[in-house]
Amino acid sequence: MKGGVPLYALLLMVGLSAAPLITQAQTGPAAEAEAAAQLLEDATRALDEAREARDRVKALTQTVQAYEAGLQAMRVGLRRAAIRQQALEQELAASDTEIAQLLSVLQSMSRTPPPVTLLHPTGPVGTARSGMILADVTPALNEKARALRVKLDDLAVLRALQTSAADRLQNGLNGAQAARTALSQAIADRTDLPHRFTEDPVKTALLIASAESLEGFASGLSQIAVGEDAAPLPEIEARKGTLPLPVQGRLLRRAGEADAAGITRPGILIAAPPRAVVTTPAAATLRYRGPLLDYGTVAILEPQSGILLVLAGMDVVYGEIGQILPMGSPVGLMGGLDPGDDGIVPARLQDAGSDWTETLYIEIRQDNTPVDPALWFRTDKDD
Repeated sequence: MKGGVPLYALLLMVGLSAAPLITQAQTGPAAEAEAAAQLLEDATRALDEAREARDRVKALTQTVQAYEAGLQAMRVGLRRAAIRQQALEQELAASDTEIAQLLSVLQSMSRTPPPVTLLHPTGPVGTARSGMILADVTPALNEKARALRVKLDDLAVLRALQTSAADRLQNGLNGAQAARTALSQAIADRTDLPHRFTEDPVKTALLIASAESLEGFASGLSQIAVGEDAAPLPEIEARKGTLPLPVQGRLLRRAGEADAAGITRPGILIAAPPRAVVTTPAAATLRYRGPLLDYGTVAILEPQSGILLVLAGMDVVYGEIGQILPMGSPVGLMGGLDPGDDGIVPARLQDAGSDWTETLYIEIRQDNTPVDPALWFRTDKDD
Protein backbone atom coordinates (compact mmCIF):
# COMPACT_ATOMS: atom_id res chain seq x y z
CA MET A 1 0.00 0.00 0.00
CA LYS A 2 1.13 3.55 -0.69
CA GLY A 3 -0.75 6.41 0.95
CA GLY A 4 -3.83 4.18 1.22
CA VAL A 5 -3.83 3.42 -2.52
CA PRO A 6 -3.22 -0.20 -3.56
CA LEU A 7 0.04 -0.67 -5.43
CA TYR A 8 -1.77 -2.26 -8.38
CA ALA A 9 -3.93 0.88 -8.67
CA LEU A 10 -0.80 3.06 -8.93
CA LEU A 11 0.60 0.74 -11.57
CA LEU A 12 -2.68 0.95 -13.46
CA MET A 13 -2.56 4.76 -13.39
CA VAL A 14 1.09 4.94 -14.41
CA GLY A 15 0.90 2.05 -16.91
CA LEU A 16 3.50 -0.57 -17.78
CA SER A 17 5.57 -0.24 -20.93
CA ALA A 18 4.75 -3.30 -23.00
CA ALA A 19 3.23 -4.14 -26.35
CA PRO A 20 -0.57 -4.36 -26.46
CA LEU A 21 -1.83 -7.78 -25.46
CA ILE A 22 -4.99 -9.71 -26.33
CA THR A 23 -6.35 -10.23 -22.83
CA GLN A 24 -9.12 -12.21 -21.24
CA ALA A 25 -11.13 -9.01 -20.73
CA GLN A 26 -10.91 -8.25 -24.44
CA THR A 27 -12.07 -11.75 -25.38
CA GLY A 28 -14.51 -12.36 -22.50
CA PRO A 29 -17.00 -10.13 -20.67
CA ALA A 30 -15.75 -6.93 -22.30
CA ALA A 31 -16.07 -8.43 -25.76
CA GLU A 32 -19.63 -9.51 -24.95
CA ALA A 33 -20.51 -5.97 -23.89
CA GLU A 34 -18.88 -4.53 -27.02
CA ALA A 35 -20.86 -6.95 -29.17
CA ALA A 36 -24.03 -5.87 -27.36
CA ALA A 37 -23.15 -2.23 -28.03
CA GLN A 38 -22.86 -3.09 -31.71
CA LEU A 39 -26.36 -4.62 -31.56
CA LEU A 40 -27.66 -1.35 -30.15
CA GLU A 41 -25.94 0.65 -32.87
CA ASP A 42 -27.44 -1.65 -35.51
CA ALA A 43 -30.87 -1.16 -33.94
CA THR A 44 -30.42 2.61 -34.12
CA ARG A 45 -29.70 2.38 -37.84
CA ALA A 46 -32.70 0.10 -38.26
CA LEU A 47 -34.87 2.70 -36.52
CA ASP A 48 -33.81 5.34 -39.05
CA GLU A 49 -34.55 2.97 -41.93
CA ALA A 50 -37.91 1.90 -40.45
CA ARG A 51 -39.25 5.43 -40.75
CA GLU A 52 -39.10 5.08 -44.53
CA ALA A 53 -40.19 1.44 -44.73
CA ARG A 54 -43.30 0.55 -46.67
CA ASP A 55 -44.55 -1.67 -43.86
CA ARG A 56 -43.61 0.56 -40.93
CA VAL A 57 -45.34 -1.59 -38.33
CA LYS A 58 -43.36 -4.68 -39.30
CA ALA A 59 -40.07 -2.76 -39.55
CA LEU A 60 -40.59 -1.00 -36.21
CA THR A 61 -41.58 -4.25 -34.51
CA GLN A 62 -38.31 -5.80 -35.63
CA THR A 63 -36.44 -2.70 -34.48
CA VAL A 64 -37.98 -2.83 -31.00
CA GLN A 65 -37.04 -6.50 -30.75
CA ALA A 66 -33.49 -5.65 -31.86
CA TYR A 67 -33.24 -3.06 -29.10
CA GLU A 68 -34.58 -5.57 -26.57
CA ALA A 69 -31.93 -8.12 -27.57
CA GLY A 70 -29.16 -5.50 -27.48
CA LEU A 71 -30.14 -4.11 -24.08
CA GLN A 72 -30.42 -7.58 -22.57
CA ALA A 73 -27.02 -8.58 -23.98
CA MET A 74 -25.48 -5.33 -22.73
CA ARG A 75 -26.74 -5.87 -19.19
CA VAL A 76 -25.49 -9.46 -19.15
CA GLY A 77 -22.09 -8.38 -20.50
CA LEU A 78 -21.78 -5.61 -17.93
CA ARG A 79 -22.63 -7.95 -15.06
CA ARG A 80 -19.96 -10.39 -16.15
CA ALA A 81 -17.48 -7.56 -16.64
CA ALA A 82 -18.22 -6.23 -13.15
CA ILE A 83 -17.71 -9.69 -11.63
CA ARG A 84 -14.42 -10.10 -13.52
CA GLN A 85 -13.25 -6.62 -12.49
CA GLN A 86 -14.00 -7.31 -8.82
CA ALA A 87 -12.12 -10.60 -8.96
CA LEU A 88 -9.08 -8.96 -10.58
CA GLU A 89 -9.03 -6.15 -8.02
CA GLN A 90 -9.15 -8.67 -5.18
CA GLU A 91 -6.36 -10.74 -6.73
CA LEU A 92 -4.14 -7.71 -7.25
CA ALA A 93 -4.89 -6.23 -3.82
CA ALA A 94 -3.92 -9.53 -2.20
CA SER A 95 -0.62 -9.53 -4.14
CA ASP A 96 0.57 -6.03 -3.19
CA THR A 97 3.62 -7.31 -1.27
CA GLU A 98 4.64 -9.73 -4.02
CA ILE A 99 4.17 -7.02 -6.66
CA ALA A 100 6.31 -4.57 -4.64
CA GLN A 101 9.12 -7.14 -4.34
CA LEU A 102 8.97 -7.93 -8.04
CA LEU A 103 9.13 -4.27 -9.03
CA SER A 104 11.99 -3.66 -6.58
CA VAL A 105 14.06 -6.43 -8.18
CA LEU A 106 13.25 -5.26 -11.71
CA GLN A 107 14.05 -1.64 -10.88
CA SER A 108 17.38 -2.48 -9.19
CA MET A 109 18.35 -4.60 -12.19
CA SER A 110 17.45 -1.83 -14.61
CA ARG A 111 19.51 0.77 -12.69
CA THR A 112 22.67 -1.38 -12.60
CA PRO A 113 25.00 -0.82 -15.62
CA PRO A 114 25.34 -3.98 -17.75
CA PRO A 115 29.15 -4.31 -17.25
CA VAL A 116 28.72 -4.24 -13.48
CA THR A 117 25.90 -6.78 -13.66
CA LEU A 118 28.16 -9.18 -15.53
CA LEU A 119 31.08 -8.91 -13.04
CA HIS A 120 31.25 -10.60 -9.68
CA PRO A 121 33.65 -9.63 -6.81
CA THR A 122 34.93 -13.19 -6.43
CA GLY A 123 36.20 -13.34 -9.98
CA PRO A 124 35.36 -15.33 -13.10
CA VAL A 125 33.91 -18.34 -11.27
CA GLY A 126 31.52 -16.13 -9.28
CA THR A 127 30.61 -14.26 -12.43
CA ALA A 128 29.79 -17.53 -14.18
CA ARG A 129 27.72 -18.74 -11.26
CA SER A 130 25.79 -15.46 -11.02
CA GLY A 131 25.17 -15.62 -14.75
CA MET A 132 23.72 -19.10 -14.38
CA ILE A 133 21.49 -17.91 -11.52
CA LEU A 134 20.29 -14.92 -13.55
CA ALA A 135 19.62 -17.19 -16.50
CA ASP A 136 17.33 -19.27 -14.26
CA VAL A 137 15.68 -16.33 -12.46
CA THR A 138 15.12 -13.97 -15.38
CA PRO A 139 12.47 -16.10 -17.21
CA ALA A 140 10.52 -16.43 -13.95
CA LEU A 141 10.68 -12.66 -13.39
CA ASN A 142 9.64 -12.02 -16.98
CA GLU A 143 6.72 -14.42 -16.61
CA LYS A 144 5.58 -12.69 -13.41
CA ALA A 145 5.89 -9.30 -15.08
CA ARG A 146 3.92 -10.56 -18.10
CA ALA A 147 1.17 -12.01 -15.87
CA LEU A 148 0.97 -8.72 -13.98
CA ARG A 149 0.72 -6.81 -17.26
CA VAL A 150 -2.11 -9.05 -18.44
CA LYS A 151 -4.09 -8.49 -15.25
CA LEU A 152 -3.50 -4.73 -15.32
CA ASP A 153 -4.47 -4.61 -18.98
CA ASP A 154 -7.63 -6.56 -18.20
CA LEU A 155 -8.47 -4.16 -15.42
CA ALA A 156 -7.89 -1.10 -17.60
CA VAL A 157 -10.19 -2.48 -20.32
CA LEU A 158 -12.93 -3.34 -17.83
CA ARG A 159 -12.75 0.07 -16.14
CA ALA A 160 -12.92 1.83 -19.50
CA LEU A 161 -15.92 -0.32 -20.37
CA GLN A 162 -17.71 0.61 -17.15
CA THR A 163 -17.04 4.28 -17.86
CA SER A 164 -18.63 4.16 -21.31
CA ALA A 165 -21.39 1.68 -20.45
CA ALA A 166 -23.79 4.17 -18.88
CA ASP A 167 -23.91 6.34 -22.01
CA ARG A 168 -24.32 3.32 -24.30
CA LEU A 169 -27.11 1.89 -22.22
CA GLN A 170 -28.87 5.23 -21.94
CA ASN A 171 -28.64 5.75 -25.70
CA GLY A 172 -30.02 2.26 -26.22
CA LEU A 173 -32.89 2.88 -23.82
CA ASN A 174 -33.69 6.18 -25.51
CA GLY A 175 -33.63 4.50 -28.90
CA ALA A 176 -35.87 1.68 -27.69
CA GLN A 177 -38.35 4.16 -26.28
CA ALA A 178 -38.35 6.12 -29.53
CA ALA A 179 -38.94 2.89 -31.46
CA ARG A 180 -41.85 1.92 -29.20
CA THR A 181 -43.40 5.37 -29.55
CA ALA A 182 -43.04 5.20 -33.33
CA LEU A 183 -44.52 1.70 -33.30
CA SER A 184 -47.56 2.84 -31.33
CA GLN A 185 -48.09 5.69 -33.77
CA ALA A 186 -47.67 3.42 -36.79
CA ILE A 187 -50.26 1.03 -35.38
CA ALA A 188 -52.67 3.91 -34.74
CA ASP A 189 -52.18 5.09 -38.34
CA ARG A 190 -52.60 1.61 -39.83
CA THR A 191 -55.77 1.27 -41.91
CA ASP A 192 -54.94 -1.69 -44.12
CA LEU A 193 -55.88 -4.55 -41.76
CA PRO A 194 -59.04 -6.47 -42.66
CA HIS A 195 -61.90 -6.83 -40.16
CA ARG A 196 -63.54 -10.18 -39.68
CA PHE A 197 -66.37 -8.68 -37.63
CA THR A 198 -67.50 -5.54 -35.84
CA GLU A 199 -67.67 -5.52 -32.05
CA ASP A 200 -70.94 -4.86 -30.25
CA PRO A 201 -69.71 -2.87 -27.20
CA VAL A 202 -72.96 -3.33 -25.26
CA LYS A 203 -72.83 -7.11 -25.59
CA THR A 204 -69.13 -7.02 -24.71
CA ALA A 205 -69.85 -5.11 -21.50
CA LEU A 206 -72.64 -7.53 -20.57
CA LEU A 207 -70.38 -10.52 -21.23
CA ILE A 208 -67.62 -9.08 -19.05
CA ALA A 209 -70.07 -8.36 -16.24
CA SER A 210 -71.63 -11.83 -16.31
CA ALA A 211 -68.50 -13.92 -16.85
CA GLU A 212 -67.26 -15.75 -13.74
CA SER A 213 -64.45 -17.66 -15.43
CA LEU A 214 -62.30 -17.59 -18.52
CA GLU A 215 -64.23 -20.59 -19.81
CA GLY A 216 -67.54 -18.76 -19.47
CA PHE A 217 -66.16 -15.64 -21.13
CA ALA A 218 -64.62 -17.58 -24.00
CA SER A 219 -67.86 -19.44 -24.65
CA GLY A 220 -69.69 -16.14 -25.14
CA LEU A 221 -67.19 -14.41 -27.43
CA SER A 222 -69.20 -15.20 -30.54
CA GLN A 223 -72.10 -13.18 -29.11
CA ILE A 224 -70.22 -9.88 -29.31
CA ALA A 225 -69.49 -10.19 -33.05
CA VAL A 226 -71.69 -8.37 -35.58
CA GLY A 227 -71.63 -9.25 -39.28
CA GLU A 228 -68.91 -11.85 -38.89
CA ASP A 229 -67.20 -13.10 -42.03
CA ALA A 230 -67.24 -16.87 -42.01
CA ALA A 231 -64.09 -17.15 -44.17
CA PRO A 232 -61.62 -19.20 -42.08
CA LEU A 233 -57.97 -18.34 -41.49
CA PRO A 234 -55.27 -20.79 -42.60
CA GLU A 235 -55.03 -23.92 -40.44
CA ILE A 236 -52.15 -23.93 -37.94
CA GLU A 237 -52.35 -27.57 -36.83
CA ALA A 238 -49.33 -28.39 -39.01
CA ARG A 239 -47.24 -25.84 -37.03
CA LYS A 240 -48.09 -27.36 -33.67
CA GLY A 241 -44.97 -27.48 -31.51
CA THR A 242 -43.06 -24.98 -33.64
CA LEU A 243 -44.83 -21.68 -32.92
CA PRO A 244 -42.51 -18.98 -31.54
CA LEU A 245 -43.32 -17.58 -28.12
CA PRO A 246 -45.19 -14.27 -28.36
CA VAL A 247 -42.53 -12.48 -26.31
CA GLN A 248 -38.78 -12.63 -25.88
CA GLY A 249 -38.51 -14.47 -22.58
CA ARG A 250 -38.09 -17.79 -20.84
CA LEU A 251 -40.43 -20.35 -19.38
CA LEU A 252 -41.09 -19.59 -15.73
CA ARG A 253 -43.95 -21.95 -14.89
CA ARG A 254 -45.46 -24.85 -16.82
CA ALA A 255 -49.13 -25.69 -17.16
CA GLY A 256 -50.57 -27.08 -13.94
CA GLU A 257 -47.65 -25.97 -11.76
CA ALA A 258 -48.68 -24.14 -8.59
CA ASP A 259 -47.55 -20.57 -7.97
CA ALA A 260 -46.38 -19.17 -4.62
CA ALA A 261 -50.01 -18.96 -3.46
CA GLY A 262 -50.68 -22.57 -4.44
CA ILE A 263 -52.89 -21.59 -7.40
CA THR A 264 -52.63 -23.68 -10.55
CA ARG A 265 -53.62 -22.62 -14.05
CA PRO A 266 -53.75 -24.56 -17.31
CA GLY A 267 -51.46 -22.09 -19.09
CA ILE A 268 -47.75 -21.32 -18.98
CA LEU A 269 -46.02 -18.29 -17.51
CA ILE A 270 -43.21 -16.57 -19.38
CA ALA A 271 -40.72 -14.20 -17.71
CA ALA A 272 -40.00 -11.25 -19.99
CA PRO A 273 -37.97 -8.01 -19.92
CA PRO A 274 -39.71 -4.70 -19.13
CA ARG A 275 -41.46 -3.03 -22.08
CA ALA A 276 -40.94 -6.09 -24.28
CA VAL A 277 -43.12 -6.22 -27.39
CA VAL A 278 -45.64 -9.07 -27.63
CA THR A 279 -46.40 -10.38 -31.12
CA THR A 280 -48.79 -12.83 -32.73
CA PRO A 281 -47.19 -16.27 -33.30
CA ALA A 282 -49.55 -16.78 -36.26
CA ALA A 283 -52.12 -14.78 -38.21
CA ALA A 284 -55.16 -14.42 -35.95
CA THR A 285 -58.39 -12.55 -35.34
CA LEU A 286 -58.38 -10.30 -32.28
CA ARG A 287 -61.45 -11.57 -30.44
CA TYR A 288 -61.05 -9.44 -27.31
CA ARG A 289 -58.74 -6.91 -25.70
CA GLY A 290 -59.00 -5.31 -22.28
CA PRO A 291 -59.27 -6.21 -18.58
CA LEU A 292 -60.74 -9.57 -17.66
CA LEU A 293 -61.45 -11.09 -14.24
CA ASP A 294 -58.18 -11.43 -12.28
CA TYR A 295 -56.04 -11.89 -15.40
CA GLY A 296 -55.24 -8.20 -15.82
CA THR A 297 -55.07 -6.81 -19.35
CA VAL A 298 -55.88 -9.58 -21.80
CA ALA A 299 -55.76 -10.15 -25.55
CA ILE A 300 -57.64 -13.15 -26.93
CA LEU A 301 -56.63 -14.24 -30.42
CA GLU A 302 -58.28 -16.78 -32.68
CA PRO A 303 -55.68 -18.18 -35.09
CA GLN A 304 -58.05 -20.91 -36.26
CA SER A 305 -61.72 -21.68 -35.78
CA GLY A 306 -62.15 -23.43 -32.43
CA ILE A 307 -58.72 -22.40 -31.10
CA LEU A 308 -58.24 -19.41 -28.79
CA LEU A 309 -54.91 -17.99 -27.64
CA VAL A 310 -55.17 -16.04 -24.39
CA LEU A 311 -52.36 -13.57 -23.56
CA ALA A 312 -52.57 -11.92 -20.14
CA GLY A 313 -50.31 -9.54 -18.22
CA MET A 314 -49.54 -6.84 -20.79
CA ASP A 315 -49.49 -3.16 -19.93
CA VAL A 316 -50.64 -2.01 -23.39
CA VAL A 317 -52.71 -3.93 -25.95
CA TYR A 318 -52.81 -2.93 -29.62
CA GLY A 319 -55.45 -3.43 -32.28
CA GLU A 320 -59.23 -3.36 -32.58
CA ILE A 321 -61.56 -6.20 -31.72
CA GLY A 322 -62.44 -7.98 -34.95
CA GLN A 323 -59.20 -7.15 -36.76
CA ILE A 324 -57.16 -9.89 -38.44
CA LEU A 325 -53.55 -9.48 -37.33
CA PRO A 326 -50.73 -10.84 -39.52
CA MET A 327 -48.18 -13.23 -38.09
CA GLY A 328 -45.54 -11.32 -36.13
CA SER A 329 -47.80 -8.31 -35.72
CA PRO A 330 -47.50 -6.51 -32.36
CA VAL A 331 -50.27 -7.28 -29.90
CA GLY A 332 -49.01 -5.15 -27.02
CA LEU A 333 -46.21 -4.21 -24.66
CA MET A 334 -45.25 -5.60 -21.28
CA GLY A 335 -45.05 -3.33 -18.25
CA GLY A 336 -41.99 -1.21 -17.56
CA LEU A 337 -39.62 0.01 -14.88
CA ASP A 338 -40.78 2.39 -12.20
CA PRO A 339 -40.63 6.05 -13.31
CA GLY A 340 -38.00 6.71 -10.66
CA ASP A 341 -35.55 4.18 -12.07
CA ASP A 342 -32.74 5.46 -14.25
CA GLY A 343 -33.23 2.47 -16.52
CA ILE A 344 -29.55 1.54 -16.52
CA VAL A 345 -29.07 -1.31 -14.07
CA PRO A 346 -31.28 -0.69 -11.02
CA ALA A 347 -30.17 -2.35 -7.80
CA ARG A 348 -32.99 -4.87 -7.93
CA LEU A 349 -31.74 -6.03 -11.34
CA GLN A 350 -28.18 -6.76 -10.30
CA ASP A 351 -28.61 -10.52 -9.89
CA ALA A 352 -28.25 -12.50 -13.09
CA GLY A 353 -31.56 -12.96 -14.83
CA SER A 354 -33.51 -10.77 -12.39
CA ASP A 355 -34.21 -8.15 -15.07
CA TRP A 356 -36.91 -10.45 -16.47
CA THR A 357 -39.33 -8.61 -14.22
CA GLU A 358 -42.55 -8.97 -16.23
CA THR A 359 -44.66 -12.09 -16.74
CA LEU A 360 -46.92 -13.06 -19.63
CA TYR A 361 -49.53 -15.74 -19.05
CA ILE A 362 -50.32 -17.85 -22.12
CA GLU A 363 -53.31 -20.17 -22.34
CA ILE A 364 -54.60 -22.10 -25.34
CA ARG A 365 -58.19 -23.29 -25.50
CA GLN A 366 -59.31 -25.78 -28.13
CA ASP A 367 -63.09 -26.12 -28.39
CA ASN A 368 -63.09 -24.13 -25.12
CA THR A 369 -61.04 -26.79 -23.35
CA PRO A 370 -57.57 -25.77 -22.14
CA VAL A 371 -54.63 -27.62 -23.69
CA ASP A 372 -50.97 -27.45 -22.67
CA PRO A 373 -49.37 -24.53 -24.56
CA ALA A 374 -46.04 -26.37 -24.43
CA LEU A 375 -47.49 -28.66 -27.10
CA TRP A 376 -47.85 -25.67 -29.42
CA PHE A 377 -44.88 -23.41 -28.64
CA ARG A 378 -41.13 -23.83 -28.68
CA THR A 379 -40.49 -23.56 -24.95
CA ASP A 380 -37.14 -25.38 -24.81
CA LYS A 381 -35.19 -22.13 -25.31
CA ASP A 382 -34.73 -19.10 -23.09
CA ASP A 383 -35.79 -16.68 -25.77
